[in-house]
Amino acid sequence: MKKILTLILACLYVSWLIAQQRTEADTIATNDGEVIIQPILHGTLVLSWNDQTIYIDPYGGAERFEGLADPTLILITDIHGDHLNQKTLDALDTERAQFITPLAVKEKLPEEMKRRTAAIENGQTIVFEGIEILAIPMYNLPETDDSRHPKGRGNGYILSLGDKRIYISGDTEDIPEMRNLQDIDVAFVCMNVPYTMDVDQAASAVIEFQPKIVYPFHYRGKGGLSDVESFKKQIDQAAIGVEVRLKNWYPK
Repeated sequence: MKKILTLILACLYVSWLIAQQRTEADTIATNDGEVIIQPILHGTLVLSWNDQTIYIDPYGGAERFEGLADPTLILITDIHGDHLNQKTLDALDTERAQFITPLAVKEKLPEEMKRRTAAIENGQTIVFEGIEILAIPMYNLPETDDSRHPKGRGNGYILSLGDKRIYISGDTEDIPEMRNLQDIDVAFVCMNVPYTMDVDQAASAVIEFQPKIVYPFHYRGKGGLSDVESFKKQIDQAAIGVEVRLKNWYPK
């Protein structure tokens, strides 16, 4: 019994320690309440708006979410383990959560979660509790049969929270659908070769579609962490009015 209690206390301490290392949240004003943006890890974040708590690609273990409200909505972009992480999903309290995913993700979920999952394809829109969610393409270039991220399998997302439009890139390269985005208030843009695009491609795309705020995220690749300072420098020099926010997406 003493050993079990010691183990429980140790686990609680680890969860508390990880939560203390979490990077500071940001707040964005909308015409209908504030959006709280909480970076978690890699491509994982939590958005809180009014009475909704949105987990995007929950990954890294339940301890990463210590102290945050349980999800009411879970968005998953793709089938890979840093996006669809069943171990993390199983450890979280998702009983109240609606899932929105691509079909390829829904097919991999356990039956209990499938029953609460709406699968949408690129170009489709769904509305949940006043939140409009548009699924948009995310894929690798060139398009090949052995692509890590073939077009149509995964979803990027644009969420409308009040009057603010928030773009989640998913695992994408420098695709025309991203460059052609309009009226994006907040963008989360990936940059990790060889899985997605490099820093220069990401910067070039952002300079073209001009979000008001951009967060580089999902920037751990085979060679380590991408140079997000270079990304910021390129945007600062070429895109007046675009604010780059650098956060620590890889707490120890």
